[in-house]
Amino acid sequence: MDIYRENIIEHYKNPLNHHPMEDATLVDEDLNPLCGDRIKIWVKLDGSTETVESMTFQGNGCAISQATTSMLTEVVPGMSIDEVESISQEDIRELVGVSLSPVRLKCALLGIKVVQAALLKYRANQIKNGE
Repeated sequence: MDIYRENIIEHYKNPLNHHPMEDATLVDEDLNPLCGDRIKIWVKLDGSTETVESMTFQGNGCAISQATTSMLTEVVPGMSIDEVESISQEDIRELVGVSLSPVRLKCALLGIKVVQAALLKYRANQIKNGE
């Protein structure tokens, strides 16, 4: 269990892919009003294959929200839009690797919530534009 806690602390102190992306296909952000965690994500898609090429983020908040989103920037690239949309609460629990209370689970889910919302808007825009 300690190795998972160390991983969370490492991702929190030294988050991966923690910067804006200039050529992003999607940008979205959200916050958890209960605790003040905020996440903004940038995603670059390969439109021909509908896969995620890269993902970056910026944000502030607790170690769980920031570390989990940092971890997602490693996991999500290479996944199809469908695969990202199907990431579940259980998948996030496994990624984090520590027991999470309901309040902490909300923190851990913020990053994937933002990514999935961005993809939903992307798909809605495609339908609207007849693509």
